[in-house]
Amino acid sequence: MFALVESGSITSMPNGNKGITIGDIKHPATIYTLWTEAERNAIGIYTVEIDNTNKKDEAWYINTDITYAFGSGKVTGTYGTATAKAIADTKWTQAQIDDPSLVGQAPEGADTNTVRLIGLKTIKKEMIDSQCASILAPSDWMYVKAGEEGVSMDSGWKTWRASVRTKCNSMQTQIDNAANVDALSALFTYTTTDGVTSRPLGEFPKKE
Repeated sequence: MFALVESGSITSMPNGNKGITIGDIKHPATIYTLWTEAERNAIGIYTVEIDNTNKKDEAWYINTDITYAFGSGKVTGTYGTATAKAIADTKWTQAQIDDPSLVGQAPEGADTNTVRLIGLKTIKKEMIDSQCASILAPSDWMYVKAGEEGVSMDSGWKTWRASVRTKCNSMQTQIDNAANVDALSALFTYTTTDGVTSRPLGEFPKKE
């Protein structure tokens, strides 16, 4: 990404795939690939340096647009302060339900207990539920057969299935107990210690 600086201000952001006219001189697109940075700077073209200091994981945060500025002989693109996504479900307020400008947005029959925006905790808990279900699905037939035919399920499978459900509940409790977005994201963050990679949330037990 490049920027054209004229009289100390950024005037355009050329994409680098076609030529550019500066003053009375038309420069070919090759200036972006064949010229040195110093040669481009001499005619006002600078490679944009992106500062990711404030950028955060978009799974958990909403980042701002990038702001571009020229100073100290370079063009820098920076992010503002990221905003954490809502950790809890947001419900409709009566004022929003009654707001004429929002007519049609709330589901029919919505009240102040109706969820307007699903929070991260709900999203992650639903994800864990889905994972749990997919893990148990291949052996569900055993449970169904035991119920329909009145036979006992193999004790090993029965114990393992119970342990998967127990772990599912434990994971969801950890998610519920997260105090904020950083604490919630930490549960899903893998780290390696002494060659062992793990995350605070843990993993579902495997059938041995």
